[in-house]
Amino acid sequence: MQMNKESKTELNETNNIVDKRELNLWKRGFTPQAEIWNGRMATVGIGIIFIIIVLISKFPKI
Repeated sequence: MQMNKESKTELNETNNIVDKRELNLWKRGFTPQAEIWNGRMATVGIGIIFIIIVLISKFPKI
C-alpha cells in the first residue's frame, strides 16, 4: 500500500513529541502544555469544592 504526500503530512503532525522540560511551560492555545495545566487547575478546583462540601456538612446551620 502506497501513502501519498498528504497522508504522510497528517501522520507527522499527529506524532508531536514534547520534551519533558517543556511540559511545565505556560503556553497558550491548543498545546500539550495547556492541556496539562488545564488538568491541574481542574484537579485543584475539584479539591477545593470537596473541602467546601466537607466543611459545610461538619458545621450545619443552627
